[in-house]
Amino acid sequence: MHRAICPGSFDPVHNGHVAVVARAAALFDEVVVAVSTNPHKRYRFDEERRLALVEESLAGIAGVVVEPMGAGLLAEYAAHRGAVALVKGLRSGEDYEYEVPMATMNRHLTAVETVFLPGDPQFLHLSSTLVKEVQGLGGDVSGYVPAPVLRALRD
Repeated sequence: MHRAICPGSFDPVHNGHVAVVARAAALFDEVVVAVSTNPHKRYRFDEERRLALVEESLAGIAGVVVEPMGAGLLAEYAAHRGAVALVKGLRSGEDYEYEVPMATMNRHLTAVETVFLPGDPQFLHLSSTLVKEVQGLGGDVSGYVPAPVLRALRD
């Protein structure tokens, strides 16, 4: 079985994330969406809520498992889960420049490869931060987030 890890904090998950996971699911037997928590970061939704929103948002994609990543290195988590690859969506050259050193380090640590998928053009401008900011200022983000996330943002 070829398993991949699609990591992120997903605060909140948006349609760009969903598109990358769906494409990864077509390439691998199983995609583990690993929801991470950085203790130095402020989140809109706690880990439990983020996990639930990701699960609801990805429920229609076969071969996807959602779980907390827990503490520690992503490369070690991937090795523990028996993953052959990490999947990262790229929106721009800046994303590539940021991700390549991490991909190289992860490969050196545990031999896990990183697969970069270019983002869907209609979502290249999206980030979780931008979604929260626009919604928080009264903007309409309904075209950018799955229905469960939209409901949670409005609560």
